[in-house]
Amino acid sequence: MRSRHNRQPNVWAQWGIFFGVAAALGALVWTGWAILEHRSILPTGNASSAQQVNIGVTDLPQSLDIRPGGTAAASAGNAASVADLNATPAADRLLLGNVYETLVTIDQRNQLQPGLATKWTVSDDGLTYTFTLPSAVKFSNGHTLDATDVVWSLQQAQSAENKSDGTVTNPSETLGSLASVTNPDAATVTITLTQPNPTLLRTLGGPLGAVFDAELGDGFDYATQAAGSGPFTVVDFKAGKSLTLARNDTYHGTKAASATVAITNFADDAALAKAVTDGTVDLAANLSGKQAATLTGDGNGSGVTVSKGTTASKVLLAYNHGNDSLLSDEQARKAFRYLFDAGAIADAQSDSAGLLSGPISQTEPGYEDLTGLFPHDVAKTQEMFAYFDPMYLTTVDLVVSEQYRSIGEAIAQQAGQLSLPPVQLEVLPEAEYAQRIAAGTWAMTVVSMNGTGDAGLFADPDSMFHYDHGEAQQAWAAARAATNETDYESRMKAYARLVSDDAAADWLYTRACFTVARDGVSGYPTEMTDQRMDLSHVQGA
Repeated sequence: MRSRHNRQPNVWAQWGIFFGVAAALGALVWTGWAILEHRSILPTGNASSAQQVNIGVTDLPQSLDIRPGGTAAASAGNAASVADLNATPAADRLLLGNVYETLVTIDQRNQLQPGLATKWTVSDDGLTYTFTLPSAVKFSNGHTLDATDVVWSLQQAQSAENKSDGTVTNPSETLGSLASVTNPDAATVTITLTQPNPTLLRTLGGPLGAVFDAELGDGFDYATQAAGSGPFTVVDFKAGKSLTLARNDTYHGTKAASATVAITNFADDAALAKAVTDGTVDLAANLSGKQAATLTGDGNGSGVTVSKGTTASKVLLAYNHGNDSLLSDEQARKAFRYLFDAGAIADAQSDSAGLLSGPISQTEPGYEDLTGLFPHDVAKTQEMFAYFDPMYLTTVDLVVSEQYRSIGEAIAQQAGQLSLPPVQLEVLPEAEYAQRIAAGTWAMTVVSMNGTGDAGLFADPDSMFHYDHGEAQQAWAAARAATNETDYESRMKAYARLVSDDAAADWLYTRACFTVARDGVSGYPTEMTDQRMDLSHVQGA
């Protein structure tokens, strides 16, 4: 008979082996989970930095409903201004490409790239577009995404366009004359037009090309929720305050670099700049040029990197061509263009990316350097105005919003070199400014035009400019009738030269965008961030 006492050491040994094996298994499980979740196995001073990136903005949307006719466009955020024509709503900028996918996407060089559609073909007559979709794509709610959803989404977009009031701030961002949208099979979508639309592909890279889940039904609240097929899902949204995105682990493409992206709204640029310098956020998106300059000019930017990128945003001195305005006279417009030193104005602006002299920016199809058309020449201006009867040279009202005060002051100062006509500057609060512009009681104003292809506003006599020029309208129509990209670009170039040569406005400069990141943050976009922000590659320090 074995002694009970003699077995005791073996029991403790067995328990020791058990705990040792359990600990080893636990370590293996932790390691495997950490690898799958892209977590660091070794402890660090900030274990969550690789998993969550904190981003600050000043215009977080009040709604996530980016559908055509949805509430997101009507609540563009606190950075919206009447003086910023066709500015991209914040919800579009944050959700497109991140949460919702579009058939075509637009890269940081403003070039078209495959989006949800892996490829496409266009018929020689420019009337038929055929898109190929990938297989095994799902929405974040688990529903299958196929050509049926694309057709349904485009039909909803077309319906919303047809129900709109007809007001178009960018005539290049419309679906145009759709004859039909069909899906021959689950991976193919065919769009047929009744007339060419050379900017259709670019349109499909925006909200009109976003693909939504046809199975969601009317009970889904698009304003507070999202069910897209992109690399992120929306896990939390507080209107105007915060938006939290989480990696979509079922995404059909390359998975997002960070598990979570937390976007927080700040009251103004100063508060946002402080947040990125003190480490409250890792990234400050679309900071103003003036505020970005303070981070690079006085030493307050230690620990951060300021990136200056290009945009398609064009800042211009707009002319009112109404019958009661001196600017309805071609000679008066041209005289003013010779007077104003656009180069000096551009150089003095912290958000300037370079001098501009026509309605098409350097990043848009059809751009041509037109700076030689109206070189700065005060003597020529005085000579041209000398032909006018002094009684005709009445006061010119230069009306600007507060955000363009410095430009307005520079223009008024340069205009002071003339005895006639006098230019009177009025800097107005946003609400009062909007009323004056709507009423048409202004002769000059400073605005920005922020869309690619929005030069077509100068072919619309009903736009805020009231510019009615038959040749310009014909040139625009010819560009819109192009059946291929080469013809479209050459015709847009001809249109832009005609409009600029007629001094339809005084284009000043192309606006830059600014991104400020904490040292060590990587993968963030720096170009065209006023229109779209791809967050799928962003990683914390």
